[in-house]
Amino acid sequence: MHETLIRNIPKAEMHIHLEGSFEPELMFALADRNGVRLPYASVEEVRHAYRFTDLQSFLTIYYAAAQALRTETDFHDLTWAYLERAHAQNVRHVEPFFDPQTHTARGIPFETVLSGIGHALDEGQRRLGISSRLVMCFLRDRPVDDAMRTLERALVFRDRIVGVGLDSAEAGHPPADFAAVFERARGAGLRVVAHAGEEGPPEYIWQALDVLKVARIDHGVRCIEDDRLVERLVADRVPLTVCPLSNVKLRVVKSLADHPVKRMLDRGLCVTLNSDDPAYFGGYVLDNYLAVAQTFALSRAEIATMARNAIRATFLDEGGKRALLGELDAALAA
Repeated sequence: MHETLIRNIPKAEMHIHLEGSFEPELMFALADRNGVRLPYASVEEVRHAYRFTDLQSFLTIYYAAAQALRTETDFHDLTWAYLERAHAQNVRHVEPFFDPQTHTARGIPFETVLSGIGHALDEGQRRLGISSRLVMCFLRDRPVDDAMRTLERALVFRDRIVGVGLDSAEAGHPPADFAAVFERARGAGLRVVAHAGEEGPPEYIWQALDVLKVARIDHGVRCIEDDRLVERLVADRVPLTVCPLSNVKLRVVKSLADHPVKRMLDRGLCVTLNSDDPAYFGGYVLDNYLAVAQTFALSRAEIATMARNAIRATFLDEGGKRALLGELDAALAA
């Protein structure tokens, strides 16, 4: 299974929702600190609730847990807890998502959210050697004009936010609905990505590419249903931030053995492995690598390909990419 190799290679992660790294122990600690009553009696009861039937069943718990996040310190602690886990798994670069609308809708100032996350990311670079680029996501099941207002607020902090994305409940919320928001973001110099082809059809991936003009597709597993789309993604080397353990947990596929990740690799797609919402789905990025490698008996070359894909797909400058690729080559040689 090449477990030692997988543990030792430097990794980049681009599909990680900070709110989705909210482990139950920290959730209860922050709720207690802030006097927030959670709809669960214990850590064990929360974990028992992690039996999802689809994306929406997960989001219901996800948004309930977010109620415990109130202060700048809370957002710092949430982010720092993820960074410590990432560091233990030899993650060297992260491009985490955050969902400001989840918090501003309940009266938490945008600046509070961003400041707490930003300070933790700075600390991660300084203390753990983890570089980062922060991506702000819009909730696709909220009104488009709310997304536009959120974007305008975010542009004040252009030095903190490198790009924007699109997440939350996918079914019935096509990427094209957000064309004007993404055009404004691109015009302001932000990079753009979008969740597409998780629960939504391959058509949503086409829209993300042609209407939103994204640099990466988050998830994208349903591309395999459309040969012409696969050819387009291969030809344009569009990175796909695939989250296999998440897809199993949310019933996108019945089991990991049914996941298309190996077929995607075999077709030449630019597959990267990521964790999505690891506190809820039972696996951080290392766990995804190990599970996929074991299930599909991946070769050393296939593991290296996905690690290289991830580094090349980041929003690092070319010098930063070369440095990480050099670390990867050294780890592979060792």
